[in-house]
Formats: sequence, structure tokens, C-alpha cells
Amino acid sequence: MSTENTQVPNKGKRRVVLAGITVAFLAAGAAYAAYYMLVASKRVETDNAYVGGNLVNVSSQVTGSVIEIRADETQLVKAGAEIVRLDPSDAEVALAQAEARLGTAVRQQRERYSNVEQLNAVVDQRRVALKSAQEDLARRAPLAADNVVSGEDVAHARRAVDDAKAALDVALKQAAAARVAVAGVAPAQHPNVLAAKADYLSAWLAARRNAIVAPVSGYVAKRSVQVGSRIAPGAPLLSIVPLDQLWIDANFKESELRDIRVGQPATIEADIYGSKVTYHGKVVGLAAGTGSAFSLLPAQNASGNWIKVVQRVPVRISLDPKELARHPLRVGLSATVDIDIANQGGGALGTVATPAQTYATDVLSQPLQQAQMATDAIVAKNMAN
Repeated sequence: MSTENTQVPNKGKRRVVLAGITVAFLAAGAAYAAYYMLVASKRVETDNAYVGGNLVNVSSQVTGSVIEIRADETQLVKAGAEIVRLDPSDAEVALAQAEARLGTAVRQQRERYSNVEQLNAVVDQRRVALKSAQEDLARRAPLAADNVVSGEDVAHARRAVDDAKAALDVALKQAAAARVAVAGVAPAQHPNVLAAKADYLSAWLAARRNAIVAPVSGYVAKRSVQVGSRIAPGAPLLSIVPLDQLWIDANFKESELRDIRVGQPATIEADIYGSKVTYHGKVVGLAAGTGSAFSLLPAQNASGNWIKVVQRVPVRISLDPKELARHPLRVGLSATVDIDIANQGGGALGTVATPAQTYATDVLSQPLQQAQMATDAIVAKNMAN
């Protein structure tokens, strides 16, 4: 066979192979274009995402020394459970002092109300004295004209009338001042008594607040309090993380935010479980600024040497509570987020917050009715004759 005849089939085969490769590339390009138009263009994804949650700091409302700690890090505590106890001695002494001050205030008001009657009696006495002095002067004045009594006696009688008038005026003013101090209220409702009641309530609350309770259910973290420490109100003792209230903060590039809307569905894969577990959530809001804008030292881009850096904005994504209960997460874990941006009906920014409480606790409230009953008993005891 000649060389020319051999090259002809080889050229034909080469053309077929090249044509096949070209068709394959064109098919792959068409497939990718179709995938991009139908799928990829309607989704945004990032692996710069982390689990977020509430970090509830527990602090004391009163000053005291720690004598007992009933929870440590990694332990689960229920809302209302006592976790730290302070020495109650100082609070008990303050409560006893407040009770004594309340009793003293009640007795002082009883004395003031009694003084009103006493001063009214003094007024009556001064009126009688004035009338007697006036009658004595009336008897002496005619006799002075007949020289039966001396002028000096008449002068003494006039001075006695003046002194009686002054004494009556003083008594009237003292009685008026005493009535003003007690007018319009009963002894038990006098402002001084009410102020003493408020002091007792404050001391009663301080005594109960020596038991520091967990405001929410969750896991203890960042415990810094130690037995024997002298703590002040507001000092952080430990933190509680409620792991049933978690979300995802996905940091998308600014170029990827254009089509993200509130309410869009999202799928999340946490690195702790990998692709075996998929969480389903939705976009609940976008941060009002980039991470660098809210950092401790914001970037200063007005300098001469400036390099543009693509910024990222945190996008908050809620999690399904049932899925979260089946596969618990921890704050700070890494995740990958994929958002379906096909639905453009939602808003780019969050709506006005609803008036309903998102987070609340009632375990810190105290039964003030018991304290009110205690103050009423103290007042009644000191009002008894």
C-alpha cells in the first residue's frame, strides 16, 4: 500500500475526532449555559458562614460574697434554677433595720396625730386664759377712774391680756402646723410611713436576690465567678447559651447581595455534620453595614496607599427548630449556605419589628405581694394600742 493511500484515512479519522471533540465542547458549553440559566444564576453560595446565638450574661443585682456555685461550664441549667448563692447575713441585717425603721415611722406618726389633739386642747386653754385676762381688765379699768386701784394694777392687767393674746396666737399656729402635717391621710398612709414601707420592700428584694437564678434555659459558659469572691451589682459572673435559639450569619460578598431578599429559602450544611445533615432556613434580614464598618478599628480608606478589598455583609438566616433539636449546633461553628434567589418578591431590607417580645423571661420577678403583706403586718402591730 502506498504512503499517500495511508495518509488519506488518517486525515479522515483525525477530522472525525476533532469534530467529535468540538461537538463535545459545544455540548458541554450548552449544558453549562443551561445549568447557569436554570440553576446557578438563581442561587448564591458561601462557606463564610457561622452559627450565631444569644450569649446571656448573668450578673448579680446586689452586693455580696459568693458562698455557693451550683453550675459549671458545659452544664445544662433550667430557667429559674439557682446557680449562685451569696452570703445572706448583710441582707438579713438590712431587712431587720428596715423593719425597725418602718415601726418607728408608724409610732412617730401616731405621736403626731396625738399632738394635734393636745395642741387643740392648748388652744382652748389659751382662749380661757385670754378671756379671764380680759374680764380682769374690764373689772379694773372702771375702778382706776375712781382711784380704787392703782394705775400700775391696770397696766399689769393690760399686759396680761396682751400676753394671753400672744400665747393664743402661738398655740393657734402650732395647732395649724400640726394639722397640716397630718391632714388628709390616715397614719398608715402617711408619706413618711409609705417611704419606710418602700425601704422595707427594697431590703426584702435585696434579701431574696442573694439567690442568683438562671434567666433562661441553656448551657453554662465563660464562668468567671469563684467561691469567696466579693461581687458588685452588674459584674459578669457567667454566661448561658440557649442552644434552641440559634441562627446562621452568612457573610456574602457585596457583589452577591443584589438579588438576596428577606424570606428567600436557604439550605445549610454545618461542617460538624458535613453533607449528611442539611438544615433548611430562610433569610430574615441583612446587616445594616459591613463587618469592617462595625469593627473596633474601622478601615480608613482615605490614605494614599489604598487597596480595594471586596467587603462582606452578614446575612442572618433562621433555622428550623425541629431540625436543630435533632442535630444540635454550637455557637461559632462553620457552615456552608446556599440561598435560592429565584423569588424576588421580598424586600431587600428587614421590615418594622413586631411589638411582640422576641426574648423574655419572668424568672427574675419577685412576689411583691408577700412583701406588701409583711409591711401591712408591721404597720398593724405598731398601730395597736
